Amino acid sequence: MNRVCKTCGNGFEITEDDLKFYDNVSPIFNGKKYLIPSPTLCPDCRQQRRSLFRNERTLFQNKCALCKKDVVSVYSPDKGYKVFCKECWWSDNWDPFDYGRNFDFNKPFFEQFDALLKEVPHPALLSAKSENCDFTHLADNNKNCYLLFLSGECEDVQYGYWLNDCKDCFDLSHSGQSELCFELTFSKDCYHLFYSHDCGQCRDGYFLDNCTGCNDCIMCSGLIHKSYYFNNKSLTKEEFFKKKEEFLKSLPAKLTDYKKQFREMMSSALKEYSHLVNAENCSGDYLVNCKNCHNCYSMNDCEDCKYCYDILRTKNTYDASVFGKPGELLYEINDVGLNSVSTLFTSFAYSLSNSLYCKYCFNTANLFGCSGIKGHKQFCILNKKYTKDEYENLVGKIIEYMQKIGEWGEFFDPKISMFGYNETVANEYFPLTKDQAVKKGFKWSDFVNPPPKAEKVITVENMEVIPGDISEIPDEIVNWALTCEVSGKLYKITKQELKFYKDHNLPIPKRHPDQRHKDRMTLINPRKLYDRKCMKCGADIKTTYSPQRPEIVYCEACYLKEVY
Repeated sequence: MNRVCKTCGNGFEITEDDLKFYDNVSPIFNGKKYLIPSPTLCPDCRQQRRSLFRNERTLFQNKCALCKKDVVSVYSPDKGYKVFCKECWWSDNWDPFDYGRNFDFNKPFFEQFDALLKEVPHPALLSAKSENCDFTHLADNNKNCYLLFLSGECEDVQYGYWLNDCKDCFDLSHSGQSELCFELTFSKDCYHLFYSHDCGQCRDGYFLDNCTGCNDCIMCSGLIHKSYYFNNKSLTKEEFFKKKEEFLKSLPAKLTDYKKQFREMMSSALKEYSHLVNAENCSGDYLVNCKNCHNCYSMNDCEDCKYCYDILRTKNTYDASVFGKPGELLYEINDVGLNSVSTLFTSFAYSLSNSLYCKYCFNTANLFGCSGIKGHKQFCILNKKYTKDEYENLVGKIIEYMQKIGEWGEFFDPKISMFGYNETVANEYFPLTKDQAVKKGFKWSDFVNPPPKAEKVITVENMEVIPGDISEIPDEIVNWALTCEVSGKLYKITKQELKFYKDHNLPIPKRHPDQRHKDRMTLINPRKLYDRKCMKCGADIKTTYSPQRPEIVYCEACYLKEVY
């Protein structure tokens, strides 16, 4: 079945398997199944709409509305939402049912849910089982971490995104099991590796791309189990370390040139069409131990999924962004997992089952249109309690009402997002200007955080006052504010960060951590599949490398023959 997206106008396909999935996840109330209709938006527009509700890494200073303490939050103070610090939100000092209300059949459901969100308290940040990690969000089991997001089991890590089991690292994205690394993306099991992408089991290297099991290599791509390579050329050990010494001396002055050279090297390199490891009947990129997963990206141990992104240990799920670990029968969700089952159209929920249209609900079941419910409560609508029979009767009537006014089967209306478009993940994968976002009906935030307190500000023009030799950088730099050479935003260097740069002879970054994150994200291919031919044998392939890109793209068989 071919459909046309009502938002962008692009065509998309709905298969028989898709229809079976929508039927399978359709809820039943009082013995009647309420069918989930097929989507009206294409997969990209559905992902964009969900992402409007995901502010993962834009932080603000706010105040806990209960204890009145200052708190770091994903909600800026100008938005007027009630924010609680972690201790207050998880305490028994407030009752989410105090905000319950009757459903009004004269108003759209989304309007009523929006009214609830404007009154019920929201957690400033979501993090658990962590020590000294006040500036982390959607993160757990971490220690001594700063500006770490969507990550777990990390220690002494700063400026990280989607990390697992990393230690003493700075500026990493989508990486794991690594130590003493800097500026790394989509890499695993690495040690003392810098400015690199798509590497595994590599150590003591700089500017490596798509390398495995390599050590002591610089500015190389596509190497497997190699040592002492410079610009993809083999050197003797003595020749390599002489080159390395020259390289490190020139690094502060030539870092921009080296990054440009690295990008050019990546663009001209041989690439395998996709990163699929033990993936049976799958399409997408960076899939490990998956089966029957299509148009999926950055997923481990998943089965029978489609249009999913950054998911772990999940089954029978469509249109999901982040989490799982595990989850099953989920549809149109953000950050839902930890044994969540049969949960639809929901954001930020753990151990939630048989529920629809919820936010910030944990360890509970049988909810509809609720926020802030936790602790084994069930049969609630708009934060009001009902008996099981009352709940089933009323939910059935609400769904029929939503079907009548065109709300049923759709994720939350973008108008009720609690964030500006520019604060959300949507702007990372689907960047828009303010005018473009407003024209599409999306919110935009003009709130600006106050500048960091500093003894003095180093502008872009007088950045030369900072010595190029890291050993000459004064310790007082941690009291200064530096100006990002791209965005103009002020940022500071932390004590731990300065020590790391000095220990590893790295230059002070000239860009704000947010800009460095954006730069790393540009190394990642768009989450979109293209039909192409292998440039070696002509076999049909589905790949995230568009036909217009310069890389040489091979199917799996041809690639393995070439590199081994």
